[in-house]
Amino acid sequence: MTDSDGPRAAGPVVHTIPPQHPFVDALAAGIRARVGDDPTALSTVQVLLPTRRACRALAEAFLRASGGAPMLLPRMSPLGDVDEDDLALEGVEEAFGALDVPPAISDVRRRLLLARLILAAGEHARTPDQAVRLAGELARLIDQVRTERLDFGKLTDLAPEHFAEHWQTTLRFLTIVTEAWPKVLADEGRIDPAERRNRLIEARAESWRRSPPETLFIAAGSTGSVPATADLLQVIASLPRGAVVLPGLDTGADDETWAAMAREPSHPQFGMARLLDRLGVGRTDVRPWHDTIAGDDNRAARVRFVRMALAPANGTALSTDDVPPAEAFEGVSTVVAPTPREEAGAIALALRGVLEKSAKTAVLVTLDRGLARRVAAELGRWSIDIDDSAGRPLAVTVPGVFLRHLARAASEAMAPVALLALLKHPLAAAGMAPEQLRERARSLERAALRGVRPAPGLQGIRAALGPDEGRFADLLSSIEQAVQPFLAALARTDAPLADLVEAHVRSAEALAQTDTEDGAARLWAGDAGEVVAGRIAEILDAGDALGTVAGADYPALFESMIADTVVRPRYGGHPRLAILGPLEARLQSADLVILGGLNEGTWPPEARANPWMSRPMLASFGLPLPERRVGLATHDFAQAVAAPEVMLTRSERVDGTPTVASRWLMRLSTLAEAVSGTDAFTPDPKWLRWLGDLDRPEGPPRPVSRPAPTPPVEARPRSLSVTRIETWIRDAYAIYARDILGLEPLDPLDQAPDAAERGILVHDILERFVKSHREALPHDALAALINEGQRLFRDFGDRPGVQAFWWPRFVRAAGWFVDWERRRRAAGWQPVAVETKGRLALSGLDFELRGRADRIERRPDDTLAIVDYKTGAVPSERQVLKGFAPQLPLEAAMATAGAFADVGDASVDELVYVKVSGARKPDTETIISEDVPALAAEMAEGLRRRVAAFQLPDTPYLSRERVQFEGREGDYDHLARVREWGVAGGDDG
Repeated sequence: MTDSDGPRAAGPVVHTIPPQHPFVDALAAGIRARVGDDPTALSTVQVLLPTRRACRALAEAFLRASGGAPMLLPRMSPLGDVDEDDLALEGVEEAFGALDVPPAISDVRRRLLLARLILAAGEHARTPDQAVRLAGELARLIDQVRTERLDFGKLTDLAPEHFAEHWQTTLRFLTIVTEAWPKVLADEGRIDPAERRNRLIEARAESWRRSPPETLFIAAGSTGSVPATADLLQVIASLPRGAVVLPGLDTGADDETWAAMAREPSHPQFGMARLLDRLGVGRTDVRPWHDTIAGDDNRAARVRFVRMALAPANGTALSTDDVPPAEAFEGVSTVVAPTPREEAGAIALALRGVLEKSAKTAVLVTLDRGLARRVAAELGRWSIDIDDSAGRPLAVTVPGVFLRHLARAASEAMAPVALLALLKHPLAAAGMAPEQLRERARSLERAALRGVRPAPGLQGIRAALGPDEGRFADLLSSIEQAVQPFLAALARTDAPLADLVEAHVRSAEALAQTDTEDGAARLWAGDAGEVVAGRIAEILDAGDALGTVAGADYPALFESMIADTVVRPRYGGHPRLAILGPLEARLQSADLVILGGLNEGTWPPEARANPWMSRPMLASFGLPLPERRVGLATHDFAQAVAAPEVMLTRSERVDGTPTVASRWLMRLSTLAEAVSGTDAFTPDPKWLRWLGDLDRPEGPPRPVSRPAPTPPVEARPRSLSVTRIETWIRDAYAIYARDILGLEPLDPLDQAPDAAERGILVHDILERFVKSHREALPHDALAALINEGQRLFRDFGDRPGVQAFWWPRFVRAAGWFVDWERRRRAAGWQPVAVETKGRLALSGLDFELRGRADRIERRPDDTLAIVDYKTGAVPSERQVLKGFAPQLPLEAAMATAGAFADVGDASVDELVYVKVSGARKPDTETIISEDVPALAAEMAEGLRRRVAAFQLPDTPYLSRERVQFEGREGDYDHLARVREWGVAGGDDG
């Protein structure tokens, strides 16, 4: 190299920039020193960097170096991104025919073609979505093999007979890529993307080898992990004015340690050791890139310490003479949080603190995407919008979710949950203002979609609305008009994929249209809209590759086709803060670097087994072992930990599971303790303490007390049913919420027929049966009861679960009930009233008690028995006697007072609970016969006292006063904030 470097050295020229120097700033300074003061000279320089983000970072470094003054910049481009126009300008086309290389097959078309081959094989995937996902794995294998310049033909020699049978099966499956795929590519006239990249890089390398550029040519920041790139680096390093600049090469290690590093794929220097060997350059021949940037001796000592900690175990023994000074760890802090929530909060605090200092910058570097999202959310409390360079999966973006909701709702015949998710989405409008549609959707939800699912389709919803259909006619018509093309397409059994996608898009645009704005303009707006539009265009272009698809398979297939697509934020979000993955963070510099999620298995990532080959097969075939990824991650860590300020964070538990600290943290901590007697990586508690202070209220805690509302007397109920009296006794707050505030609990969405509905059905069957045979039972009583049940069960014909589970239970219960009925009548009891209603006014109290008795019987001595059918739990006799289950005693008091008009007044001698559940355990009869008249009078008097008490203005409606089951949540417990004041231990009566 010439210029300030002096005469050109023999052989390849390789430099390095130590980790303690900001890489791009040092690189920019070295380039400027080499070209001199000529303002136009920089424009003749070409720089190749690993990523586009690194190119932008270098441009910013030149801007910082010039103090913001305008300047011509070098030509900067990603190392592996070869543009055909560039090759044409360089004359590569004419010299080597590089542009005759066939075009690369698109990712979507490749997946769909592979999926078609997989489905044709018939044994590895049964549905198109499964095939597409498996095709994605095959595509990754193809790219990996092409990248490493390997031959699929070698696969046949990888699994001798002594290998496991499943590997033999795997290799038989891989004939898709060894035999079928090359033929498909030939028919398409295309090649795999990795193969095309290799060919273009090789053409460029050969061009420069034969006609070396005379300008300054630099490749910086790469370790040559891709063979084609490594060859290109070799060419660049040998150019007349070419050079390769490595990041953080360890030039101080002795030969034995270096040899051990070169044998260990998980070591950070492994990649550069292989590259130097490939270039034929010894470590002693690698020179510093630039020495005019002032070094930081303390950070240099920290780098040496980190290298000591990460050195291979079989290297030369380390000497404690190299113990770094305490100042080397200034600016290094460690946070060990209990959970990811606290870890994210501490990181957000540190990032927020950076903004208090002018021009200071900070980045969070992590592989934990969940942690990254938490940190971004935590920063929202200060209205800080920070970009995550890893982006967001397309499937969870606003347009992605909208399209998925539409596909699900259409495939589920507009089932309540799917339909409401679609209508309440921000993009849904159906020709009206979005807020108006959401309001109408909430009204429709209350009118027809709560409770048991309506019949399929919008027609089923219309039927469920009944008389209210007219109120929603325009809404349902608008929805139907929008989604009809998609519904029709999904009804097909063999539709071309492109037809399904087009119908999906048309319906989505129609449903997104407002009263003032076009649906397409809303759906495809913004970064996410552009990405999803591009993905759909690719699917439409490649849709014929898969053949026809059943409409029922389309929703899952659509999700699988967008699953791997990511929406990345535009560059240049927050000017001083960023969240980066390790790849994006390479060569970046910041005043504070936070390395988050430092748990084993997360960072470094787990060395997962290859899904296609065992470790011996990988080694035999020539693919990198999984530990290679660990080595790259370790290099990123070693580079980042040399920043001016570093925060290392981890959480002790993730999703409730204990974690293990990253091997890097453990090595650093262990070595610091061993060589200096103190651990410089002891967690700093201040961050978690400050985080706690953010949410800690001022002053002493103020516990929430049990609510005790005292509404005006005139607002209190003047009539309750006997079943509501039990609720009043156990949880008066529920009476306050429902009968005074008028708050009715909503039924669940898509509710399965529950125990209450089964109880109503059984009551109705027994009512009809007993009314039909009040005088005497027929000879075939069981058959008559079964026939009655069949008639009512027909109304549930569209609910398979009812027929499958309820009907067998009813048949068992029917047999027991007929036997009980015969015994009961033989004992002299005759039913005189069934499902009869009664009212009893409490004199002098302005209160009326209402009741509906399942059955009232009379004996020849004119005494009565009150019978209550139970399909669930039966109250114990103790609960009845103590007044916690007052229903039958109060009905007895009503009967005694003549409240049931079709019975007359008479003494009640028995209270009978009849359990007709049909469960495996036999049904039972429970008779309360201990002085029933006295018990009825006692309950009636207790009710009078309670009514009188609650007609006093100071009597409160207390929550959960005498609940039967402490752990069972009531309909209004959330309103009463029970979880804030409640304690265990309730009275079960």
